[in-house]
Formats: sequence, structure tokens, C-alpha cells
Amino acid sequence: FDVCVSLGRLTGRPVFATYQGAQHGHSPVEIPLRRLAMRWCSGVIIGSATERKRVQGRYRLPEHKVASIPNPLDVRRWRPRERNEARRALGFSPDRRIVIWHGRVQIERKGLDLLLAAWRQICTARSDRQPLLLLVGSGRDAEELRHGVAELPDGTVHWVDEYVHDRDRLWRYLCAADVATLPSRHEGFPVAALEAMACGLALVAADVSGVRDLLHASGGDDAGIIVPSGDAGALADALGTLIDDESLSRKLGSSARSVAETFSLEDVGTQLAHVLLSRG
Repeated sequence: FDVCVSLGRLTGRPVFATYQGAQHGHSPVEIPLRRLAMRWCSGVIIGSATERKRVQGRYRLPEHKVASIPNPLDVRRWRPRERNEARRALGFSPDRRIVIWHGRVQIERKGLDLLLAAWRQICTARSDRQPLLLLVGSGRDAEELRHGVAELPDGTVHWVDEYVHDRDRLWRYLCAADVATLPSRHEGFPVAALEAMACGLALVAADVSGVRDLLHASGGDDAGIIVPSGDAGALADALGTLIDDESLSRKLGSSARSVAETFSLEDVGTQLAHVLLSRG
């Protein structure tokens, strides 16, 4: 970003930046350069209200230099599919309740330790009708996660331990689930959650950056349940509520789809074009 802004000044081209989440600098030289780059750039585009507040406070940016534009999603591709059809394709039982998490396996950042602790509580309370936790993704902490999964009751977790680059395959996993969860301790703008919502899944998410922006968009307060960050018990209670109440989870899932549609390529593209053309 700093280099691009400098080149923009030399060539007379506008340069914008998008901010997804806080990152620590890697060099003391970066601190003064970043402040200069922020002053020289044409604007910054930030989807999360929490992140906007942080960036504006840190760099003392005026309101006109910050555009509130979320990440977009192709909602025509990410759409609900008949659940039993998706389950047949994947070999899952049509009668079992399924909660899905998908993303990069980073235990601390993504709150996967909290999810496993919550899942143990959920399974203990439902020994006669245990749901299934579907994990899709891999990453640097895969071995640690493998140990954690091994300590849970047999057959209660199905982990696809790989980076699923095939969008259609990931779409099938999402459509096979009943509820999605995002237990992260830190996020920028949670695209994984938006993908799940676009597939008609109710969302249980920790109260971190971007989550409220997502669930409250277009009056979507009833698109899911927000729980305190770092609270495995609250996560277990919220997930348990939606596991036990299929009618409620479907109602929230329908609302989640409506909210997701406001993040379409067309709607977000129009907002982005306005900012780039008017300020560039």
C-alpha cells in the first residue's frame, strides 16, 4: 500500500485501500510511512464499523476520506439448495442436525478451541440425539485441532481437513447444514459467515469486528444470534437453541438469505464505483 501510494503520487493516479482487520506492523520504518501514505491516498474502503473507528482514530482521518462499503458476494452462485439433496450427495444422514464451520484452521484467531469446548457441552446434553459438527478447512494449527477433535465423543465431528478450493463443493457442504457458526476472536469482515447466510443458514457468531455489520444490515437483527466473544458456554447455549428448534433455525436462515442479498456484486459494485469515480 505504501509503495502504491508513492507510485500514485509520481504518476498522478488515485490510490485507494481496503482495510479488512487490524494487523501489526513488521518494521519500525512502516509506522511513519503508513501515516504519510494514509494522508496521500485518495481514500480507504472499510466494511466493518469497528475497523472504521480504529483506522480513523489511529490515523486521524477525516470522515470524507473513509467509505463504508462491505465485501461483496455473488449471491446468485451462493444460494440455498434442497438440504436432503445436498446430504445425499455427501453421504450425510437426512435426520441429523448439522452445524458447520468453514475457514482457515487457526485455533486462537478463529476460536476453534471455544467451538470444541461448546460442542462437548452440546453433545453431553444430547446423548440420545447427538448432532454433527461439520468442519471444513485446514491450516497451520491442523495438528492441534486434530487432538482436540479426538477428545470429543466418537461420530460427533466430521472434519474435511483440506483447503476446499472448489466453490461448488464448498457450496454443497454449506447447503447440507442447518446452522453455521463463527466463534472467532478476531475478524475483519467475515466473508465465510456471509457465504453461509447466502446459503440460507442461521448464524451463531461471536461479537467481533464485522459481525454486527453483517447481521444488522437492512434490519437483519433476526438473521442469527450474537454471543460474547470468548464465551464457550454462551456459544453452546445459542447453538443448542437452534439445534433443538428447527423452525427457529429455518426462520433465521430465511432472514439471513435476505440480508446476504444486500451484499450482491451489483449493489456493492454500485457503491464502489461511486466512491472510486467521485473521489479519484
